[in-house]
Amino acid sequence: MLITVSGPAGSGKSTLAAALADRLGYDHVSGGDIFREIAAERDLTPLELNKLAEEDDQIDRDLDQRLRSTARERDNLVLESRLAGWMAGDYADLKVWLDAPLEVRAARIAEREEKSVDTAREETQTRAESEALRYEEYYGIHIEDLSIYDLVVNTSRWGPEGVLDLVANAADAYDESVDEGKRPVTGVAYDF
Repeated sequence: MLITVSGPAGSGKSTLAAALADRLGYDHVSGGDIFREIAAERDLTPLELNKLAEEDDQIDRDLDQRLRSTARERDNLVLESRLAGWMAGDYADLKVWLDAPLEVRAARIAEREEKSVDTAREETQTRAESEALRYEEYYGIHIEDLSIYDLVVNTSRWGPEGVLDLVANAADAYDESVDEGKRPVTGVAYDF
């Protein structure tokens, strides 16, 4: 089974994906892992690669291509990134979107990164707007379109263990023999 975990910054993607993979005995691959691999291949630090990515859209495309290839080639995997559900497309058995109100996500990011909530909120909002424009420009993806997801969870309603239980129960209940079909992902230009 291939499970994708997507959502905006501070939604709990990494926390859920790692715990879910552990509970199911699956591997866990994150977009961050792939980004660090690309940086190492180029003899750059992740920060150096991130700065370079601001001027070179091929870096984003390389990351997304690897996400798609990983989804196509692997099984018993939890694949996590903002675009994992979109990049995995029809390869995913279960696509999960996590979200929480901006104020909640900003507070989580502020605590994690030791910055003020106001700074985290502003940076998070700016980043989300920038990413949404790039996703639409690169692939025709409207990140706010949640219709491709099988499960959408507001992570401000449950703690990490509760969110894990919800998603793990959904994965356990999945029965391919009665599945009426994976939700297709259409209109995406996978131009790598």
